[in-house]
Amino acid sequence: MDIKKTYSISELAKEFDVTTRSVRFYEDQGLLHPTRRGQTRIFSSKDRVRLKLILRGKRMGFSLSETKELFDLWDETLSGNEKQLLLMLDTLANKRAQLEQQKNDIAQAEMEMDTAEARCREALAELQKKKRQQKRATKEEPESIEQK
Repeated sequence: MDIKKTYSISELAKEFDVTTRSVRFYEDQGLLHPTRRGQTRIFSSKDRVRLKLILRGKRMGFSLSETKELFDLWDETLSGNEKQLLLMLDTLANKRAQLEQQKNDIAQAEMEMDTAEARCREALAELQKKKRQQKRATKEEPESIEQK
């Protein structure tokens, strides 16, 4: 399989369905390090992998500073290290706890909405019932007046 060694900004943007502006932003944040040929940015396979990891981290709720910290630790060695792995595990545990809290908050909000909806439906049914009773009473009144 022929793996491409370099990429243009538009190729990366298209591949990962992001804007070229986003790619430049990640470069400005120090997450990507393309070389330059004049005004043209040339991204390496390493930059491509980093962009993939940035976007994956974003989906998992990682801030860019958390992602940068992990990249910086990885860059200290050729293959990462225990410190990086421990940080990654800690960060994942924190993200998981945040997601659990969000799920609990959503469940609570749904229960409150269900309660509010049930009360509204009950109140609406009661109002509609009174309205029907008033209509019946209004229809019956003229007949009783005419009978006199």
